Amino acid sequence: MLDVRASARYIPIAPRKVRRVVNLVRGKNVNEALALLDLLPHRAARTVRKVVASAVANAEENFGLHRDDLYIHRIFVDEGPRWKRYRFAARGRVKPYRHRLSHITVILRERELD
Repeated sequence: MLDVRASARYIPIAPRKVRRVVNLVRGKNVNEALALLDLLPHRAARTVRKVVASAVANAEENFGLHRDDLYIHRIFVDEGPRWKRYRFAARGRVKPYRHRLSHITVILRERELD
């Protein structure tokens, strides 16, 4: 089996929000997944679509595979480093908050013809 991979790192969207989108396209045909990602209203859908499209381009250009034969074998989101930021609070205090980053990885495979 030939695995084609693409990834996007340090995406400034919380992993929990990206996983909501990723779970919808896992295991689907590439054309079907791209069409679905175009229609989703979530902000993370744009980024996930770019990563899937990049993996498809890698498969076509580097390995000569056809887009119609590909499906999303694995897609997952890992948590990246956190940006530590602070907000001003009442009585001269400061409240910390953590801005979470995501790493998105897509692995495509060619469908077996039985």
